[in-house]
Amino acid sequence: MTQDDARLTALYHRLPAAGRETLLAFAEFLLERSGSALPLDITPTPSERPAQESVVAAIKRLSASYHMLDRSRMLHETSGLMTEHLMQGRPANEVIDELEELFRRHYQKQFGDA
Repeated sequence: MTQDDARLTALYHRLPAAGRETLLAFAEFLLERSGSALPLDITPTPSERPAQESVVAAIKRLSASYHMLDRSRMLHETSGLMTEHLMQGRPANEVIDELEELFRRHYQKQFGDA
């Protein structure tokens, strides 16, 4: 989390409920005005894990399920798990289990119980 992210989060949590709603509405207004797409839905849409799935397919599935996450923030951990699978022969099912946990953890960290 950057210093600005931490500051904004701290300010948000210090506001009363009405202030939080105003802050969110203003942030959405600014984003819309900038021409950026606004991902209104921050709820994960998990799809069922196939019985036989490659690590690459799992990353694609999880990226689609957790579309609201900034995958660049998870790149180091994701590539580390992929390397363990490819270079060290770690079983795909173990790596996929950890990838699922990684995505859940990042979601919880960013959105909590949203």
